[in-house]
Amino acid sequence: MQHIETDYLIIGSGAAGLAFADTLIDESSAHITLVDRHGKPGGHWNDAYSFVTLHQPSAFYGVNSMALGANRKDTVGANKGLYELASGPEVSGYFDRVMNQKLLPTGRVSYNPMCNYLADHGAGHKFVSILSGAETQVTVRKKVVDATYYSPTVPSTHTPKYRVAAGVRLVTPNALAHLWQAKGERPKHFMIIGAGKTAMDVGVWLLNAGAQPDDISWVMPRDSWLVNRLQTQPGAEFFNDAIGGQANQMEAFAKATSIDDLFDRLEACGTMLRIDSTRKPSMFHFATISKGEVALLKTIKNVIRMGHVQAIEAGEMLLDQGRVPLPASTLCIDCTASAVEQRPMAPIFQGNKMLLQMVRVPLPTFSAALTAYVEANYEDDEADATKNRLCGTVPFPDSLDSYPRSIMANMMNQFHWSQDKILRQWIRESRLDGFGKIIASADPADEGKQAILLKLKECAMAARANIPKLTANRIVA
Repeated sequence: MQHIETDYLIIGSGAAGLAFADTLIDESSAHITLVDRHGKPGGHWNDAYSFVTLHQPSAFYGVNSMALGANRKDTVGANKGLYELASGPEVSGYFDRVMNQKLLPTGRVSYNPMCNYLADHGAGHKFVSILSGAETQVTVRKKVVDATYYSPTVPSTHTPKYRVAAGVRLVTPNALAHLWQAKGERPKHFMIIGAGKTAMDVGVWLLNAGAQPDDISWVMPRDSWLVNRLQTQPGAEFFNDAIGGQANQMEAFAKATSIDDLFDRLEACGTMLRIDSTRKPSMFHFATISKGEVALLKTIKNVIRMGHVQAIEAGEMLLDQGRVPLPASTLCIDCTASAVEQRPMAPIFQGNKMLLQMVRVPLPTFSAALTAYVEANYEDDEADATKNRLCGTVPFPDSLDSYPRSIMANMMNQFHWSQDKILRQWIRESRLDGFGKIIASADPADEGKQAILLKLKECAMAARANIPKLTANRIVA
């Protein structure tokens, strides 16, 4: 058995693990060992369907030291006029460059792909090669960093929870771009199963690729509120949309009298979108979308709202609330994998172990990079109190009711950061924090922008007072 030593053993070389490693390398002289099951860096991006893109602009994603994309705006398509969204292949190539052009050349990073980490059961840390079976013992001088805690599931590695009869044509989104290779009769109907962002991606792709709206059915157990991508733009020219949108969002939180009233206000001010304006959504997972994508998805009229699929049988589909016929030559597309599996929150800093989680939703790479900066620049103290105060875990919302709690946790972290001059300056200079740069670019003589900043400040204070009432009682007395 081989034996190695390292300062930090990072489990997972996905987006969070690489963002953490990138900042830790820049902020310390530490040696890092990365262990991952995949054959290439990038985690779940290696398993993603070919037409997947980021929800939000490329400017907000990746590692802190290396730009993703060219900071251009799209000139065609449903994202026209907004900043580019890196595709899955682009993200995979980017993370490969991060590893081979940034991390490995430092001489302080050891990368071990195609390896399973064997949890420490008193015998020390080990990982084993999936290809050879060779085991490696690791002496960790400082900390083990679990970068897999919030790893998403993706369709290609997900097993559906419903039964599928023999002969039913069921695929994941990964197969769609390869239908030209398929043998046999071409699909005459498409059945999208799932209500999340993957299902939306599939709907947009099918329509753009030539499928007719009447040839698409969509099993949608729940409708979802969606973030308007217009208000996530990083350029100074979007100041009124991005920062003005933040101010309007805080005003909604400050004035809302119930959860339903909150989302109505967020829709009225343009922060939230929904596909069907006649349906009240019951789900919110920070899926971000453009109005152009919403317009495309609205053309799909055969939406099946009968709960979750229980079984797909020859000629029909069994759902929670009944059965529906399955047209002949239907291709079913499973989009039920969840990217936001709920896990119990825990402190990030736990002595000689770190459990990477969100410190600002919905930004996993910013969260990991900031956590690494705190790890490198703040001394350990009793129970890691200072580090955990600066890196408070933020819950990812799993319902409409939990959204205000996520925003409150975001705001508490932002307050702590604002009180720390060193950390505040790092955030301001970080490429992963685009809004800070937009705010800093505001001309003091521009009365309109200064009015927006004043509104943001005042409404944020009022929101902090009102959110506990929303989360405690649902309705403000």
